[in-house]
Amino acid sequence: MSGIKILCVEDRPEYMAKLTFMLTKIGYEVMPASSGQQAIEMLTSQAVDGVLLEHNLPDVDSSTVRTQLKALRPDIPVLLFSGVTRQTPFMLRFFDAYLRNPDRMEGSWGDMDL
Repeated sequence: MSGIKILCVEDRPEYMAKLTFMLTKIGYEVMPASSGQQAIEMLTSQAVDGVLLEHNLPDVDSSTVRTQLKALRPDIPVLLFSGVTRQTPFMLRFFDAYLRNPDRMEGSWGDMDL
């Protein structure tokens, strides 16, 4: 296990299950949240290395959640995504490569919104 924790925010249980499977398969610890409010609460009480944030949350606008997450932890990368599709494995590889890059420049990519 890599010791890297991902806060994964997805309200659809079937998508959360797929994301969790894919992320744990490549060595991440997944902390699931099903709402924007739950994600904010978890970020205030848990050590997290990155956030995958569903763009279409039912309880709050994802841009608002992202702004609140970045206010709490400006250094944390937040990747917005929309659903689980055939492109999801590629998105996760991109996020994985970014998180594992020891030379990444904090601040230049910390606002990853896709």
